Amino acid sequence: MENAVKIGDLILKRSGPFFVVAGPCVIEDEKTTLVVAEFLCETREAMGIPVIFKASYDKANRTSLDSFRGPGIESGLRILEKVKELTGLPVLSDVHSPEEAQRAAGVLDVLQIPAFLCRQTDLLVAAARTGLPVNLKKGQFMAPWDMEKAAQKVVFAGNRNILVTERGFSFGYNNLVVDMRAIPVMKGFGFPVVFDATHSVQLPGAAGGSSGGERQYAETLARAAVAAGADGVFMEIHPNPEQALCDGPNSMPLKQVRSVLALLREIHALVRPGNAGE
Repeated sequence: MENAVKIGDLILKRSGPFFVVAGPCVIEDEKTTLVVAEFLCETREAMGIPVIFKASYDKANRTSLDSFRGPGIESGLRILEKVKELTGLPVLSDVHSPEEAQRAAGVLDVLQIPAFLCRQTDLLVAAARTGLPVNLKKGQFMAPWDMEKAAQKVVFAGNRNILVTERGFSFGYNNLVVDMRAIPVMKGFGFPVVFDATHSVQLPGAAGGSSGGERQYAETLARAAVAAGADGVFMEIHPNPEQALCDGPNSMPLKQVRSVLALLREIHALVRPGNAGE
């Protein structure tokens, strides 16, 4: 059975249009966040691609204690609320505890479960019970078929508005690989599947006190994932990745985003003939 996911005015489903979840890794400040949000709003209008804005108000799993985590939930939600007001884009951010899920649900349109927390039952149930869509990121330690158990925790709590996101698998030290078989495996659960193109080229902890990354491969993996059946892509983007406070080495510069999305949309149409007229 195919499950359609309603996010704001968007209806996302496996047989639906190609879509993108994008934004800076973390809310660095209001100005940078709004610059990226306005760029994505213009991209949505220019290309007709459904867009969900993503930025974390707290990155709780940074490599080192002194890494920048973001402004925190109160200030972060205020900035994300401003994004919604100024652009009309639905917004997504990470939640890390049952209490936080309830608080964030007052502003967010999608609650994202971080990859490292994808098996935390209390968190999944609390997120489900808000009634909002839940984006489950597959853990770097999880086989794709085991993510069905995580999705069922949300379903059993009364919520079928689920996205499942592939973001690579731990492969030795400081490295991730992507098994494209994960895309059709997880599509078999009945929920839309997203491919996280930029986290999949992350090199966890490889920069010493922070993670490294190989952004030059993000587009290649995104092409492969959409060809394999991914319904949408997740991309961290930034006006100046070299100066980003989090995940700069794997973030995509704004100037590349639209050409990449145009190509991915073409691939999506080719592998789904019914969508060729989008």
